[in-house]
Amino acid sequence: MTGPAIEEPSRPVWSWRADWTEPLRRDRVPVAVAAVLGVALLAWRLGPRPDLPAFAYLMVAGVALTAVDVRLRRLPDPLTLPSYVAGLVLLGAAVPFTDGGGGRLTAALTGLAALWALFAVQWFIVPSAMGFGDVKLSGVLGLYLGWLGPDAWVLGVLAMFLLGGLYSAALLVVRRARFRSTIPFGPFMLAGTLTGVLLYA
Repeated sequence: MTGPAIEEPSRPVWSWRADWTEPLRRDRVPVAVAAVLGVALLAWRLGPRPDLPAFAYLMVAGVALTAVDVRLRRLPDPLTLPSYVAGLVLLGAAVPFTDGGGGRLTAALTGLAALWALFAVQWFIVPSAMGFGDVKLSGVLGLYLGWLGPDAWVLGVLAMFLLGGLYSAALLVVRRARFRSTIPFGPFMLAGTLTGVLLYA
């Protein structure tokens, strides 16, 4: 299984010294509005649960990652890597106040390892199909999906590839891309995760 491989003809020039915060400053109003609406949606769906702060953090980080990936085709480490620590701390803090909290945390760690391994294998076999930033993000999303259980994990992963595949097919149909091109896959990973969260939270 590999990520969708479609891309618009032009690819943004990137350097590791590039300022990844530029898209967030440039689009600060829509990014802020999307983050607020996303957190409100989660608060409505989850209610006053102990794990709400963890999912609210994921929403805010996910909106920021989406904005950067769409503009720069990269998922910057300063947003992705701290999310492992934040997710573990916030979900861990919810364990004593959640029924079966210990089991949920174990499932979350299993989900993290499983999704990271799935994406790492894809990246190793077909490195042109996805960036290693997708691999690093996958562990974070697997953590949250695993917390919600195996059904949420499976649905979230399937939704990632389904949504990305549909978008890729649409670009091909309207001739906006070539078959061997690539798309920024991070937004579809996050959208698939949100699907699993909303249906199984």
